[in-house]
Amino acid sequence: MHPIASMALKRLGLGLLTLLVVSVIIFSAVEMLPGDLAQEILGQAATPETVAAFRKELGLDQPPVTRYFDWLGGAVQGDFGTSLASKREISDLMSSRLGNTLFLASFAAVLSVPISIVLGLLAALYRNTWFDRMINVLTLSSISFPEFFVAYILILMLAVGYPFGLVWVLGLIGLWFLMEGLGSFRAGQKIGRSFSVLPAAFILVGAGLIANVVFGWWQPQMDGVTAFPSISNIAPGTPFWERVERSFLPALTLTLVVTAHMMRMTRAAIINLLASPYIEMARLKGMNPWRVIVTHALPNALAPIINVVALNLAYLITGVVVVEVVFVYPGLGQLMVDSVTKRDITVVQACCLIFAATYILLNLLADVLAIATNPRLLHPK
Repeated sequence: MHPIASMALKRLGLGLLTLLVVSVIIFSAVEMLPGDLAQEILGQAATPETVAAFRKELGLDQPPVTRYFDWLGGAVQGDFGTSLASKREISDLMSSRLGNTLFLASFAAVLSVPISIVLGLLAALYRNTWFDRMINVLTLSSISFPEFFVAYILILMLAVGYPFGLVWVLGLIGLWFLMEGLGSFRAGQKIGRSFSVLPAAFILVGAGLIANVVFGWWQPQMDGVTAFPSISNIAPGTPFWERVERSFLPALTLTLVVTAHMMRMTRAAIINLLASPYIEMARLKGMNPWRVIVTHALPNALAPIINVVALNLAYLITGVVVVEVVFVYPGLGQLMVDSVTKRDITVVQACCLIFAATYILLNLLADVLAIATNPRLLHPK
């Protein structure tokens, strides 16, 4: 058997075992919840006979082990049972919601992966410059804030406070350029480097001030004008480009959250290879620095980059709960939160199992791709 196929089968078996353990944890956590589920649903006014009949209807009169294997067997076949709140099949409830979540995660991946790789390559090419420091500050700032904070800032900039939020951001970036240029000048660094930063700073600050004045005059005409909607009202029949527009802010929030990790890993992987002999030989031949990085360094740095990209893709699918709640996005995370508020335990169990299976599968994919793209791991001595 081919080494990659053998390794993939081993990882798949380990992933299935992990998913089995996670399913036991999910079911046990629900079992350990205080109170009687049937009594909580029916209320305190329900008679004991009604509660007993409802427990039998839900299958709560059976032993926990029997109920677990019945639930697991149904889940394997795609039958997660019936919702306690709406009396609908859980698979029907989750089908459209799961599609919306996958669309949002794919949209964020299309934005974040190319941006992260390009920024990482540029940061490695111009390392220890003002560009490198600015990219690191911006990306680390975005990943340091909670997701809901980043989401509300984007709503303020691009929805509620548009276009004044963009004006303030333009001015703040200009001030950063100004401080960078003055700091370099005071530190006695190259005058050319300092004065190459200062014009950009003055232009950005001046543009921010002029735009603030202009938008201040036009404020009565700008009421109600937004760049993107702050609430993602998406229906099954929504056209594709309208769906993209309404999903832009949630996707941008996820992009800002995951970009820093992928960008810094790309930067670190490229910098680690720049001291290699074949890179030095390419430089001595007079090859363009950008071509050296893209042609010679990037192919040999793909293993860690692919690994971190796959791990962040797993996060994009499983970490959408907060973002979907903020933007009222009709995805699987919003369904799980709504089910928690309604004490719809069966839907919560199904959502948790789907999230766990997706995360384990993408981690398995990351592991396989990292080993397949690294000959030292594929053929260990």
